[in-house]
Parts: sequence; structure tokens; C-alpha cells
Amino acid sequence: MAILAASIAARSARRLAAGAFALLASGFAAPAETRSLDELLSAVVRVKTVVEPDARTADSLGREREGSGVVIDGDGLVLTIGYLMVEARTAEIGTKDGRTVPAAVVGYDHETGFGLLRGLVPLKVAPIAFGRSADVKEADPVLVASAGGAAMVAPARVVAKREFAGSWEYLVGEALFTAPLHPAWSGAGLINRDGRLVGIGSLIVGDAAADGTPGNMFVPTDGLHPILGDLLAAGRVAGPGRPWLGVAANEVRGALVVARVTPGGPGRARRRHDRRGQRRDRRHARRLLPQGLGPRRRRRRRDAGAVAKRRDPPRRSPLDEPPRPSQAQVEPSRRKVRAGEHFNRAARPRPSPSPATSAAP
Repeated sequence: MAILAASIAARSARRLAAGAFALLASGFAAPAETRSLDELLSAVVRVKTVVEPDARTADSLGREREGSGVVIDGDGLVLTIGYLMVEARTAEIGTKDGRTVPAAVVGYDHETGFGLLRGLVPLKVAPIAFGRSADVKEADPVLVASAGGAAMVAPARVVAKREFAGSWEYLVGEALFTAPLHPAWSGAGLINRDGRLVGIGSLIVGDAAADGTPGNMFVPTDGLHPILGDLLAAGRVAGPGRPWLGVAANEVRGALVVARVTPGGPGRARRRHDRRGQRRDRRHARRLLPQGLGPRRRRRRRDAGAVAKRRDPPRRSPLDEPPRPSQAQVEPSRRKVRAGEHFNRAARPRPSPSPATSAAP
């Protein structure tokens, strides 16, 4: 799948330049009376983040991540896909004119997959307006725009609008699937024919259309409006958190197969030592052996435990005792003993009288 995605992405990259010039000539996505296409694309910015080394997503998504985002208000608020900035330690935003601005993480929602960043200094970029994702229909022409200006813009069509279930406990109700494939899909903006934002790029898929045509999956922006206030106020959606197992499962021949378990997550079963000394869970091992003990103190504790075991008498279990014979096995042996005793008494010689007793008158 990775090789197929790379080859398709390479072919799509070669088509971007021709598509960009065609868009500029047609004036596809810009309301001509208000903004030009170049001004509209300036709202698509570059997003770069660095996460902590011990972050849970560092192994699967990498420590350094880069993609795109879309400016959605006049104060430098940037909407992007959440996996670019989740657990981020530092973040920066790159504008079309080459400026790099430090940014702060505003909020993240795992259920929708949206992430919000805000520039710490003014971006001086006009925001893009929202459209209605619900109004987008199959076969509608759209524009896929990632950071880099007109060279990273490509026309596409909506080939499907359906539910998407990700293996990482992720579900999108009405995801938007487009074709042909755009190679820089992470955080890219999906713009409708009116020049309004209707989706944020999330994935590359091999079956965007029913006939197996590869393309991109976009998260509809209609899901942002109900939670935007909570993300701005607290960084997360209000209310109880959504249950999370930390288990990635794939569908294989109609059955779910666990592909990966997040280390330290609730889905990881605790392993203890058995009689053969198999491995145990790390948390259990740390609890049995407190940290901070050097090898010498550990050796003393182990030796002291061995001495204490030698001093204590072993406890015998009733299972260790030999089995007792049954009554049927005991009775014949008793008869043999009795018969032997009777034979010995009959065969035993009687004592002879003493001389003094026989000499008496």
C-alpha cells in the first residue's frame, strides 16, 4: 500500500503544475468581485511541529511533522488536521510570502480529527470563509490547495461521500472523497466552486471511488462549528472524554484483526511471571522492583530473600503425601498377618519344666 501510494503521489505531483495554470486561467474558486485566486490561496499556510521524544504518537507519526493548514479568522487562527499537532512541543506557521511565525496549540478533538493553532504574532493573512459541507454532492468540482501557492493547487472532483472508519478508533460520518490524488494531502484545504472551505485533508486512500480509484479523504468542516467554542475556551470538547482502548484493528475477510496495541494504553494486557519465568508488564516490573536501587542493593535484597526462604521450613501440601491404600487393598494384608501370627503360636515349642519342679514328690 505504501509503495502504491508513493507511485500515485509522484504521478499526481507532475500534474499539479498544469492544473494550477488551468485554474488560474479559468478563475475557478475565487469570487471575482471580492478576492482573486492568489489572495484566496494565501490563506493556506504551512504547518510544522515537533513533539516530545516520549510521546505516544512519536513512533507511529514521527517526532517532526509537516503539512498544511487554513487561516479561518483575522487573529491568525489556523485549522489543520489533528495528527500534525497532537502532543506538539513546538509549532510554527509558514506563510506564502516566506515568513515563519511561531505558533501555539489551541485545541485538538480526536472525534473529528481537527486541530487548531494560533500564530503568536500577526500573520497578516486574510482568512477564508466556510462553506457548507452538507451541500457538496458527488461529481462536484472542487479545488485541493496545500501550502506552496498556485504550484500546489490541483482541481479534483468529489467521487464519493460516505462513512469512513479508521483503524485507530476513528469514525467520520460523511467523509468527502476526491480524485485524482493530491500528493500533499495532510491539512490541505478543500475549496468548493464558490471559493469557500468545505473540508480538511486527512488521508490518501486506494478506494476513493466505488471502482477502486485512488484519491484523498477530507474531513467535512461542518463538524467544526459545534465544537469550535469549546476548543477555543478549553482546548478540548466539554463533557466526559470519549472511551479509548489504544488498539488498532484492521478488517480482514470480514473479521477484525488487531494490528497494533499502543504501549501503556488501556488495551495492553498486563503480563505477569508464570512458573517458566515469562516476561511481565513493565509497570508490574517497576512495582515489584522500585526504581532508584543500584545493582548492589538489588543483589543484597535478592540474597536476603534467598536466606529467608532457607530458614523457613517448607510447607507440605496434602498433595505431596503418598496416597493411602484403599480398604480393599488393606484387608488381604491384615488376613495374612493374622494367619502368620496363628501359625507362629502353634509351631512355637512349649517350655520344659525346670529340674526343681520335676524332683518334687
